[in-house]
Amino acid sequence: QVQLVESGGGLVRAGGSLRLSCVASGRTFGSSGVGWFRQAPGKEREFVASITYNSGRTKYADSAKGRFTISRDNTKNTVYLQMNSLKPEDTADYYCAANSYNSISTESNVYNYWGQGTQVTVSS
Repeated sequence: QVQLVESGGGLVRAGGSLRLSCVASGRTFGSSGVGWFRQAPGKEREFVASITYNSGRTKYADSAKGRFTISRDNTKNTVYLQMNSLKPEDTADYYCAANSYNSISTESNVYNYWGQGTQVTVSS
């Protein structure tokens, strides 16, 4: 079992930055692939970024490339999402998710465990 708790969301102006954190509990986190997803009001959940357990591979949505960086510190059981140059269209609830397969899939159904989410609002 893996439990995930996100933090770091908030209100920021366009062009600003936020760093989201996802703290995990559970013995298997260090071998899990982890992804960030987001869901804006009235829209479907979408993939943002993902990382393998040893940080050897990452994957980004086109909307995140060049602006967001995913990283992890397994000694702290934490995965980060650094978000720079934020835009109003980045406004959403952001979710951390983990899977037991060390997958960096963009598909949400691959992920076994989900956090409760943290809200990000970007004002224009």
